[in-house]
Amino acid sequence: MKIRSITYFCNPQFPLEEKVLREAGDFLSKAKSAYEAAGYEVQTVRVATVSFAKLLGEKHVDELPKYASEFSKAMKQTSVMYAALGPALPELPRSYQVIPEAIAASENIFFSGVMADAQTIHMAQVKACAEIIVKCAPIDPNGFANLNFTALANVGANAPFFPGAYHTSDQPAFGIAVECADLAVDAFDGQKTVDGGRNLLIAEFTKHGQAITKTAQSLITNYQSLSFKGIDFSLAPFPDDAHSLGKAVENMGVPKIGLHGSLAAAAILTDAIERADFPHLGFNGFMQPILEDSILAKRAAEGVLTVKDALLYSAVCGTGLDTVPLAGDVTADELTPLLLDLCALALRLNKPLTARLMPIPGKKAGDTTTFDFAFFANGRVMALESSPLTMALNDNSSFTLNAKHPRQ
Repeated sequence: MKIRSITYFCNPQFPLEEKVLREAGDFLSKAKSAYEAAGYEVQTVRVATVSFAKLLGEKHVDELPKYASEFSKAMKQTSVMYAALGPALPELPRSYQVIPEAIAASENIFFSGVMADAQTIHMAQVKACAEIIVKCAPIDPNGFANLNFTALANVGANAPFFPGAYHTSDQPAFGIAVECADLAVDAFDGQKTVDGGRNLLIAEFTKHGQAITKTAQSLITNYQSLSFKGIDFSLAPFPDDAHSLGKAVENMGVPKIGLHGSLAAAAILTDAIERADFPHLGFNGFMQPILEDSILAKRAAEGVLTVKDALLYSAVCGTGLDTVPLAGDVTADELTPLLLDLCALALRLNKPLTARLMPIPGKKAGDTTTFDFAFFANGRVMALESSPLTMALNDNSSFTLNAKHPRQ
């Protein structure tokens, strides 16, 4: 298990106050050293800000590309590796339109866009997020620009995983995101019962969660206004079999993830996270980034794991769709129904879900991928069974959708 990110939440102001970034870098450097001394490898240190739409407002929102470029340059003077400038917001429709240019103008800067909040699906913004994905695809020949954008459905503040991380306060805070799919792989290796593997996994989550929390509490004693928000133990993978969430599911007894039984496995793993004793933050769910997981990429290439399967597993997890390779010529009208389905799941089940979709320029469904990127596993472009919406579902109006109430 590793710490994927120490994420520092702050308000950097507009115009950018570089002092805030220097303070973030100072803390993150100390935090990285503290966690390494405690025995944890720290992969990245990151900053997530209040929404750029709130920072810039209607008057300055068109300056986002310039602001993002300044931010990325200022980061290089600190220990900060990546930054998320928060989501585009429905109350400022223009904030969605400037994101592709801002991604193209900056380096290591991430964005998101709100499609749905706790009770409302904003159809115009669902479509706007689909447009962003399509416009970002050709910025990089490999489609990598979409790594820097995700669409949000019912996602609250201070989730430490990127790109959906954002802040809502002037007071700084931090949270921890871990890479721990290997804990699930090991817990269920050779286990004969669900309880046997799950109990081992709960014990590991609790042990590491409490150790990470202890270090966090020692860190904040020297920072009066800084608070520790908690840990996201979503089962983030790495693209080798030993750190594959797909491998964990198959160790539980599903011959290939994507076959029936996979949903139950996802539910059991998520349940283990919820039962563990540590301060929960963010998603804490079954993370299924297709391109970042060797077994998921393999099963998707075989056609065993589909986009519909990944959406189905989102019903019992807490992350959604991530790094899904799609045809380069997919249209925004074809992406919109998928994003709408994700929003419906998030609201009816009262859970946070995101969609980071990656159309690959020049590729069509079934084509092999040829990424030369240490954090991606190659497979095939996945088919999207989708057609443009019509009639009532194609209207741009917002509408409410209540969470399912438990049976009395």
